[in-house]
Formats: sequence, C-alpha cells, structure tokens
Amino acid sequence: MGHWWERNILEPGKLPLLLALGAFVITFVVTRVITRLIRAGRGPFGNVKAGGLHIHHVVPGVVLTVVGGFGAVAADRHGAGGAVAAVVFGVGAGLVLDEFALILHLDDVYWSEEGRKSVEVVVLTAALVGLLLAGFVPFGVNDMTQEELQDRGGVIATIAVNFLFSLVCLGKGKARLAVFGVVVPLIALFGAVRLARPGSPWARRCYRRRPRARARSVLRAYRHDRRWSGPRRAVQDWIGGKPDPRPVGAAHDR
Repeated sequence: MGHWWERNILEPGKLPLLLALGAFVITFVVTRVITRLIRAGRGPFGNVKAGGLHIHHVVPGVVLTVVGGFGAVAADRHGAGGAVAAVVFGVGAGLVLDEFALILHLDDVYWSEEGRKSVEVVVLTAALVGLLLAGFVPFGVNDMTQEELQDRGGVIATIAVNFLFSLVCLGKGKARLAVFGVVVPLIALFGAVRLARPGSPWARRCYRRRPRARARSVLRAYRHDRRWSGPRRAVQDWIGGKPDPRPVGAAHDR
C-alpha cells in the first residue's frame, strides 16, 4: 500500500488533486445534510441572513474557490501550501456546484425539479476528477505507446480524432457521453456511432428528410428515458433530496 501511494500519488504530484476531490465530495455531502435538516426543521441549523437578505452558500463558495485557485497556482504542488490551497479550492467548488442550478437559472430552484442539475453536475465533476486521479488523460493520449508519444503527429492526430468524436456526441444531444468521452475515447466513439437524440442539432439537420431514422431516434430515446429516468431520479433524490412539488417560481426556503 505504501509503495502504491508513493508511486501513484506522491511521485506524480497528485496529492493536491486527491485532497481537492476529497474536500469537494465531503463538502457537498455535509452541505446537503445540513440543507435537508433545515428543510425538515430539525437540528440547530438555519438560513444565513444579513439584513434580511438570504446569503446562499454559493457566495462563500466563490470566495474560497478564488482563494484556493490562486493559492494553488502560486504554491508548489509538492509542498504543504499546495495541499492547503487544494483543500480550500475543493471546499469552495463543492459549495458552488451544490448551487449550480441557482447560477444557471438565476433563481432559487434548490428544491425544485431544475435543482436536480446541481446533483448531476456534482456527480459528473467527481467522476471526471476521479478518472484524472486514476491516470486517465484527456483525449486518450495515455493509451498511446512510448514510441507513439514521441511522434508529435500521432499525438495531435489522436487528440483531433477523440475531440471530433466528443463533438459528434455533443451534436447528437449526448452531453454526458461527450464530457466523459474527452477522458475515455471509447465512450465518445460509442455515442458518436449511435442515433442522435430527437431535437438535437444532428437530428434536426440529418434526419429532416429521413423519416425512418427520425422515428427510430424518437423510439430509442423514449425507451431509454423510460428505462433509466426512474432509477436516475431515485439516485438523485437519495443524494440531494426529493424536489419540492411546488411550482418552480415559488419561493424555496431552506
């Protein structure tokens, strides 16, 4: 275990990344526990207010992210300063992304259906950072041999092809596959060769005169959503709490 830690974490300088990821996940979990207790009216916690203004935790999150980010840039990643800056950045990022939906909609949608986007972004971010921590390099350059890495043309071609696959996934309305495909190329390839989702730019342009392809796209999307939307919502509710049944425009007091 000690040899693995030294070889895979300390020597490559990944300790700050590990600390940032740990602080990010822990901050998100603790924040969600506290907000759910506030929502249920339990515990000693309450909303932070200043002069009647509700201070959302995205505000201190932005401050911590800025401080931790600049601190990480200025510090040595192998030193104690880099580790402290990484923890500060992780805490700030956890607070900010926990209210990602609020930033996106410019409205307090924390406990609404739109608030699920915060949970999705947090899970997606944690998964991507975990892949980077495990050694996956964006665009699959880590899959190349040493001889291929020495060939600059081969590296550029690999990056270009994988980036193209990710763009195709994005154009087909498969944002999650596009994001993960940047790190794991086979995921992008899988999404690129399959039918586009209805309503995506690819479907509107390429299926306009292909009624069969358009119908297959709609049917496949319907079957996919019917199969996975329920489990996905259940996991999101377990992680972030069940959305409030009130209208999106209503006030959401935490």
